[in-house]
Amino acid sequence: MPTILEPGEIEAAAGSPPFLHLPPRDLFTLRALRLEHLAEGHPLAAYLRLIAGLCRVQQQVLDDPPLAVAPDAQRLETCRQHGLPPFAADTLVREDAWQAYLDALLQRYDAPEQAAVVDSVATLRTASPGQRRAWAVALVSGQYSLVPAALVPFLGAALQAAWSHWLLSVPDLRLTPGDSLSQCPACGAPAMAGVIRHRGKHNGLRYLVCSLCACEWHVVRVKCVYCEQSKGLEYMSLADDRHTAERAPLRAEVCPTCNTYLKLVYLENDPDAEALSADLTSLLLDMRLAQDGHQRLAPNLLLAPGDE
Repeated sequence: MPTILEPGEIEAAAGSPPFLHLPPRDLFTLRALRLEHLAEGHPLAAYLRLIAGLCRVQQQVLDDPPLAVAPDAQRLETCRQHGLPPFAADTLVREDAWQAYLDALLQRYDAPEQAAVVDSVATLRTASPGQRRAWAVALVSGQYSLVPAALVPFLGAALQAAWSHWLLSVPDLRLTPGDSLSQCPACGAPAMAGVIRHRGKHNGLRYLVCSLCACEWHVVRVKCVYCEQSKGLEYMSLADDRHTAERAPLRAEVCPTCNTYLKLVYLENDPDAEALSADLTSLLLDMRLAQDGHQRLAPNLLLAPGDE
């Protein structure tokens, strides 16, 4: 039987694990491939394939970014010196540099012949910079009710492309933990999910994945990332024809203290798993947890809550 390490023991066993992992430069291609694979036989196959196509356009934007003004180098250094997220989403989203990424994404996106998709793309193309900014501010701050649901995947995809590009454009990035365990140290956005790594010195370590820039940062296991309590944590999953609940590649860590949960992807059980695609293909688990009264605080910028 495997030994379960407590939080302090995990860090001791691992020595000093790297605090930060940057996303791979083919991040969006990997997401697209995974979504296309998981779409086979899935009840939400059409939606997953739509998002896969959007991820491929995100990769085009990342590979050939627009000529937009990057975040000021002096600002980045000042933020670093004061322990603040250098790509602070709540600040940069109110400026206009990211809108060039939205224009690039919409220009390169070949919308399928679906009325809702065509209308959404047209709405974003013709919206004023001020209206786009208002929607983006609402989306980044988690106020989904202020954004038309059909616009969320396209707006979220553009924001992800912009922040991931900025993140990967800064060499030798040095970051410190944010005010909250669930807060991305690079941009301050909340975590989308966690990943339990399975190889080498990282075996068994948990990294949270940012919902915006895809940065990953180390957080000890067996601790709620919202209230930082460890007592009574439960792990829930749904069995299917490929995995038992105990060996599921994705489980939700449920905290009875603050009544929240966070999805965790276990690479030991599925080495090809990826956080965003795993989240989108496990919405039945969200529905089950919501029925039980548990609250989700982790956003997915390519899905409007309530549209499951």
